Amino acid sequence: MPNTVQEAKRYLDNAKEILKEKAKKEDGLYQDPKYVKLAGHAAYTGVLVALDGLFEEKGRGRKDVSWYKENLSKLDKKALASFVAAYSTLHLAMSYDGNTDANVSTAGLNMAESIINWVETKTAAA
Repeated sequence: MPNTVQEAKRYLDNAKEILKEKAKKEDGLYQDPKYVKLAGHAAYTGVLVALDGLFEEKGRGRKDVSWYKENLSKLDKKALASFVAAYSTLHLAMSYDGNTDANVSTAGLNMAESIINWVETKTAAA
């Protein structure tokens, strides 16, 4: 399980690097939505990798967001709420819409980091 947390953190680091190096922030807005989309996807993938490790999901197949919601609802309602917010911000606003507002990206990356750290704490306690 620690491998999945480390991999999740690597995805998150990649997302931060994409925004910092390529998205070109000016006056609180990123200038290239392409890189916002890439960063959002990378960070969201990191969240999913961490959760797959928590749920000991070995399959590499695609899972619907409902699967994660269902499993989190059985485990921790607060984590479920965080995941729903991260999904909305990282996956929808950033990955699909390419929202260039730097505050949105910052909030999304913070949510991803929080979920990954929560998974790390949960797996360390197990």
